[in-house]
Amino acid sequence: MINFIICDDVKKYREMIKHVIDKFMMKSDFEYKTYEYTDYDDEFLNVINTRLSYKVYILDIEAPSRTGIDVARIIRRKDKNSVIIFLTGHEELVANVSRNNFLFLSFINKFDDCENHLYETLGEALKVFDVKMKLEFKDSGVQYAIPLDDILYVTRDSIDRKCVIVTDYSVFRVNKTLGEIESELNDNFVKTHRACFVNKRRIISFDKSSRIVIFDNGSKCDLVSTRFDKELV
Repeated sequence: MINFIICDDVKKYREMIKHVIDKFMMKSDFEYKTYEYTDYDDEFLNVINTRLSYKVYILDIEAPSRTGIDVARIIRRKDKNSVIIFLTGHEELVANVSRNNFLFLSFINKFDDCENHLYETLGEALKVFDVKMKLEFKDSGVQYAIPLDDILYVTRDSIDRKCVIVTDYSVFRVNKTLGEIESELNDNFVKTHRACFVNKRRIISFDKSSRIVIFDNGSKCDLVSTRFDKELV
């Protein structure tokens, strides 16, 4: 899931940014969600602390409560991997932004072919995320491409003979064998049961007595056998 986080206090720019995102993502296999804010208030700051995969921040430099530079500093204290794109009408602030080590992707002038520059920058953002790290499958005629980091675990339903892919935001039932799914997973996934692979990067605790894995979003999985639990301890 690609998460676009927009902040601009001017409605027409928020609308323009959303239009460019929709246009760009139409050619992508990825699911995405757009978050829209008018100020760097508490609600915006909360999303910084929320665990979301693949965050793309599109930040106005000037907002009512604080500057985009201040917010970029807050983001980088908590998150080194998200993409930051600055969008502003104040070209003179480029030097100020560049002096700070925010690891930002681009600084786009609102008055200089903004839509095209933003569209091109979104392409660079997906390259930063290495979007090849995904699990691809087709279900009911719809093609899906799920980032591996979004997956909590994969198991096999012995009744309907489908693989069940559990993510932060949905559960997918796929006409693939567990072996086929396993071949597309990376080293972050460990086998915890003859019919289950768990994303160890998402685990925060494992209770050996109850044999329950707890993930960083609060979800649980009890498909852990004694044969494989050494992978979790």
